[in-house]
Amino acid sequence: MSNTKNTQESQDSQGSQDSRNSSRTNDKQTAKSRPSPMEVLRQARGQLAELTGMEAESVSSFEQTEEGWALEVEVLELERVPDTMSLMASYQVELDAEGQLTGYRRVRRYERGRSDARRPGGR
Repeated sequence: MSNTKNTQESQDSQGSQDSRNSSRTNDKQTAKSRPSPMEVLRQARGQLAELTGMEAESVSSFEQTEEGWALEVEVLELERVPDTMSLMASYQVELDAEGQLTGYRRVRRYERGRSDARRPGGR
């Protein structure tokens, strides 16, 4: 009976340790399954280009949200000569936590060589 009890305690101890190790492994796998910020940027640019047919030239804002990620991406909409007259556009892009595009919309269109009008208060 004593051997049976010791064997059971040993199995319980091993099971508890396996459970803790499994939990740590799951945490690491979850962290690994989440894309890094750079992966999210690459995915967003690629997905937007695939949907719109326009390559992203730059990302002007990037932030993590409760739902995933929000970016503002600058694209060349219409190439003109000289280049400073080309039409650019800013797109607001939303991605889920895994980096999959969930929506986008154009929020601004402007000539490449023009800056935004100066706003009161330094903004």
